[in-house]
Amino acid sequence: MSKLKLDLHDIFNKGYQIENELNRVISEAVEKKIKLVEIIPGKGSGQLKKTVLRFLNRPDIKALYHRVEKDDKNFGRVFVHFK
Repeated sequence: MSKLKLDLHDIFNKGYQIENELNRVISEAVEKKIKLVEIIPGKGSGQLKKTVLRFLNRPDIKALYHRVEKDDKNFGRVFVHFK
């Protein structure tokens, strides 16, 4: 199964760039019919993860994927599953 991976460590403090990268990876997954996207906001204070989850919860984005899974073994990872 192919998957995409987005590591946000390098741009954690650049809000506009974070949203651009999230849009890019979601669009690429839809376009290439990729079933899984792994997003790594990192552990930190949890603010970046909240930003990612808020983005994924937007109605226009939510319509594009099947479900979101928070990694129970690694707090700093989120999986987005596509149909």
